[in-house]
Amino acid sequence: MSFDKHHTLERLAHALKTGQTTSQALVEQALGCIEDDEGQGPVAFIRVFADTAREQALASDARRAAGSPKSEIDGLPISVKDLFDIEGCTTRAGSVVLSDCEPATEDAVVVQRLRAAGAIILGTTNMTEFAYSGLGLNPHYGTPLSPWDREHGRIAGGSSSGAAVSVYDGMAVAAVGTDTGGSVRIPAAFCGIVGYKPTAARIDMTGALPLSLNLDSIGPMAHSVVSCAWLASIMAGEPIETPTPCDLAGMTFGVPNELVLDEMDETVSGTFTAACQALEQAGAKVVSLSMPELLELAELNAAGGFTAAQAWQWHAELLQNQQTEYDPRVAVRIRRGEALDADYVEQLQEKRLDWIARVVKRMQGVDALVMPTVPVVPPLLGPLVSDDEIYAKTNLLALRNPSVINFLDGCAVSLPCHQADQAPVGFMLAAAGGQDARLLSIAAACEAVFAHEPSL
Repeated sequence: MSFDKHHTLERLAHALKTGQTTSQALVEQALGCIEDDEGQGPVAFIRVFADTAREQALASDARRAAGSPKSEIDGLPISVKDLFDIEGCTTRAGSVVLSDCEPATEDAVVVQRLRAAGAIILGTTNMTEFAYSGLGLNPHYGTPLSPWDREHGRIAGGSSSGAAVSVYDGMAVAAVGTDTGGSVRIPAAFCGIVGYKPTAARIDMTGALPLSLNLDSIGPMAHSVVSCAWLASIMAGEPIETPTPCDLAGMTFGVPNELVLDEMDETVSGTFTAACQALEQAGAKVVSLSMPELLELAELNAAGGFTAAQAWQWHAELLQNQQTEYDPRVAVRIRRGEALDADYVEQLQEKRLDWIARVVKRMQGVDALVMPTVPVVPPLLGPLVSDDEIYAKTNLLALRNPSVINFLDGCAVSLPCHQADQAPVGFMLAAAGGQDARLLSIAAACEAVFAHEPSL
């Protein structure tokens, strides 16, 4: 039995449990979507493990027949971003620079945990080279497109571009990405799916190629909050938790007055306003929240921030020897860190901790912050390819709101809040670090209010 490509992990897990489908059928359906000549598979995936996936699906079905599945997600096909180590494969991180490096000797920790739960890793997904952009362009492997308005070619967002497309297009039932400044939430918003950025410390980054040790986090993308919560639990090495939607009556959501509503296009503005009104009709209060600290971020990161400083530390030797093989736009951004030393990083971290304390204090009167995930709908690819100035401006705009939460060391969920026939718009809920369980319960309640057909 085949399933609509927008089914959730929990729905498919139930179908496997009740014998409505098999892991083999789900894997073949996903591989069929990847191999579709008219689809996005060739640009969404850098590497596909078709033979291994089929073998693992057969083994999963045998476990179920014997009454011993490894977990609720045993047999479900998952994609992972190209920067996670896969035993026996060279970790390229969307680049050609590392092509001659030795293969990984073991899986990344999150991949190990997913396999231990019975998940089937279908392949590694395309991304911005070395995860250093929020737009998802890749000159080496192609650029995945948002499912909205593919006729004209709009970006899927980055850096986890292929991950989001793999989920929306039915090439995987869920995906694993990373988020340093929005790299899970931006593509989730641009592709009309759910993206969850956990508190960074929740999920072990071992075996993931780093961008910024101070900001990196691992997060899932899927068609529901519960799906994301399940995957996050597994990747964190915790028992699977299903968030119970909270009662929105009496909840208070704060929309920062500063920064996050600037430069919204008409579609995002109208859709975000309608989403806030829907929450109010469900009994919540949506209030304006003074947060002048957000205006400090530009100055705090003016020299390049943690990302430039720490990316340079990792890439310095490679750039000296192989810069011509890099995406020029990525190389330029990494080189911003050349003048930033360990003292700079230490001082910035001290300033960050002070900033976090002040922002958390501002948040004490609300249950969560809310804002548009990205203030614009998915931009057209053409102008971004041809004009460096447009690219740079658009990248900063896409990263602006999500990166607030990375600097806060917080947690966040991007929910689709648009109508089925409209351009995708993400509604971001965010909380301070360590409040993941409560945030997921709130997100599940909001998801029910925004429920819509997933087609764009």
